[in-house]
Amino acid sequence: MPSALSPEDMVCQFLWNMLLRPSVLNLSSYCHMYFSDFISTAFWLHLYILPICAHFSSVFLMFSGSDTGIGHALAKYLDSLGFVVFAGVLNENGPGAEELRRTCSQRLSLLQLDITNATQVKEAYLKVSEKVQNTGLWGVVNNAGILGIPADAELLPMRTYRQCMEVNFFGAVEVSKIFLPLLRKSRGRLVNMSSMAGIPLPRYAAYSASKAALSMFSGVMRQELSKWGIKVAAIHPSGFRTGIEGTSDQWDKQIKELMENLPAATRQDYGEDYLLGLKSYLLHIPAYCSADLSPVLSAALHALLAKKPHGLYTPGKGAYMYLCIFCYFPLWFYDFFISKMMSTESLPRALRTSEAESKNL
Repeated sequence: MPSALSPEDMVCQFLWNMLLRPSVLNLSSYCHMYFSDFISTAFWLHLYILPICAHFSSVFLMFSGSDTGIGHALAKYLDSLGFVVFAGVLNENGPGAEELRRTCSQRLSLLQLDITNATQVKEAYLKVSEKVQNTGLWGVVNNAGILGIPADAELLPMRTYRQCMEVNFFGAVEVSKIFLPLLRKSRGRLVNMSSMAGIPLPRYAAYSASKAALSMFSGVMRQELSKWGIKVAAIHPSGFRTGIEGTSDQWDKQIKELMENLPAATRQDYGEDYLLGLKSYLLHIPAYCSADLSPVLSAALHALLAKKPHGLYTPGKGAYMYLCIFCYFPLWFYDFFISKMMSTESLPRALRTSEAESKNL
């Protein structure tokens, strides 16, 4: 087996593959990010890119959550660049897995990987270990995640909080811990797909809490794993159309379940019209999300290949702005800003009643 690649070799493999596949990327959008960081002279290109062809198909990457959304797009994208991809999917016989089989190269391997199932995580590790052997695994991308139904924190059932933490946080931690021995061999990369919602956002209490936990975990791992030569990055995308919000039928089922399990007093205070209005909110979510996933793919690629990757990436419209306001402005200003940006016309029944009574006084 070939020896593990250095970060410089990784960058050069990417650049060489771009030359072979000019249609895969819009070079102009990457020149500033990659060439300014790593390629300053023609001599560097000659010295590192030309000998790298011997290392093709020796760079191993593993992703979770490749059935749909970002993980699915990332698996296709990096497979098209010539890397060996292990795509973890929740259902290896599902439509997402079938599409990967149909459209990707023979280098891509599918892994049955429910990250909340410790047995499946260990089995995936054994399969990857057998393939990479002494080369090690260059990159692990913890992408799998769930949203749950966006609703006021008081309304969310405890099951939603537990599911979000189990998938978005504990699952990522388990995968990271299991696969770290392979990352140590290559002095590779750990990339965690967090979210812009890792800061306080109304109606996202369960999801935000789990993503905030993942971001904190990433920060600690970045500090602790540096002594092993492993670089860790967290990606905080803004709104993208990934399908994580679910379907209309799923929303109906979740809202019905939510309403049926609310205490009578809470249901009375909020009112059924407010609860049913949650579906209207869900229907409008895609309108504020971008269908173009390329900013997230660019961030993930940089995190995996750059000699000096960033600890934090904020691809997408508004992601960096929201984070900056939360971190650097007084909390009262952040709360005011969020109330204006994410305001809804509806109020719970009890507040509408109080407001009407106040006007009549």
